[in-house]
Amino acid sequence: MTRSGSSTAGQLPNIHATALLLSDRGVLVAGASGSGKTTLAHILLQMVNAEGLFARLVSDDGVLLKSVSGRLVAVAPDAIGGLAEVYGSAVHAMAHEPSMVVHLLIRLCDPANAPRFQPDAVEQLEGVDIPVLCLEHRNAAAAALAVRAKLSLAPFATHQ
Repeated sequence: MTRSGSSTAGQLPNIHATALLLSDRGVLVAGASGSGKTTLAHILLQMVNAEGLFARLVSDDGVLLKSVSGRLVAVAPDAIGGLAEVYGSAVHAMAHEPSMVVHLLIRLCDPANAPRFQPDAVEQLEGVDIPVLCLEHRNAAAAALAVRAKLSLAPFATHQ
């Protein structure tokens, strides 16, 4: 399936998603308004930072996408880079990175569409195949565990 956001000539597609870096992996979290994108991002950022690993927001609620040499790059729009909406509060400034390479797409889905066990699946964004997980919306604790397992982050880190 090919998906991309809206764009006009000369502009990058803008999708409704949150982008974050966890260690050396870029994660794109997509879902409807109120599905828990920002909540999941904050939980993952806190968990990974607590382990002493690099974790940083790229963009919250809107992400520009482009394909560069066969890799999908997520870019923070200038107007919202470093800003994150906190439900029930306001928009707050956060440390952020301006862009990242996307390694994993999380789609926050209705529980009926979020399988308990998922085969390896990919979704094409801007012509690039990206591994995708469909996780239950508004269940950030369970989604955070699934993301950490998929990325082999503690406690699911692979031993070599």
